[in-house]
Amino acid sequence: MNDVRWLTDDEQRIWRLFMDAVRDFNAHLDRQLRRDSGMPVAYYEILVHLSEAPGRSLRMSQLADLARSSRSRLSHAVAALEKAGYVSRCATDADRRGSVAQLTDTGFAVLEAAAPGHVTEVRKHLFDVLTPEQQQKLGEISGAVQEGLRPICAQARAEDAEAAENAEAAENAAAAANAGAGQDAVARDVADGAAVTEA
Repeated sequence: MNDVRWLTDDEQRIWRLFMDAVRDFNAHLDRQLRRDSGMPVAYYEILVHLSEAPGRSLRMSQLADLARSSRSRLSHAVAALEKAGYVSRCATDADRRGSVAQLTDTGFAVLEAAAPGHVTEVRKHLFDVLTPEQQQKLGEISGAVQEGLRPICAQARAEDAEAAENAEAAENAAAAANAGAGQDAVARDVADGAAVTEA
């Protein structure tokens, strides 16, 4: 491991400050939304993405990309939002294997009620503590980090999508096999019943 570029003391300090700030900031936003609106920040972000989409709806694959979430984690979150009446799901017209999530009127009203408190906390604990110059630098730094991660994250999302499609195909095949087995069993029962009657 002699080729590892270990962090200098100053880089280590910056790295830990960055990680602690991100964790503390996200944790604070999550607590505020849970307390005031009864939902975690991840659910709030899903509602935001849907509210900004045409028709307030997105394919689940698109929503997963925007939310930076795995398909399985997103499916769990959307199921909870659907149970609460904030989101509805239906199969797409073009591809019956895919599904679309749509923000309901109830979900939009909940989002409208939650947004002021959330935005107030973002402004208070991010923008109000930075000068305009620091805000500009933060945007540049965030963009640079995101750009460096873009190809890696894109590949990871593609692999996750492929795994989800394979899992769904396996489930459909298993369901079809079970249905076929059930039909065969019914056919055998009918045949056995006919044989008994003839006897």
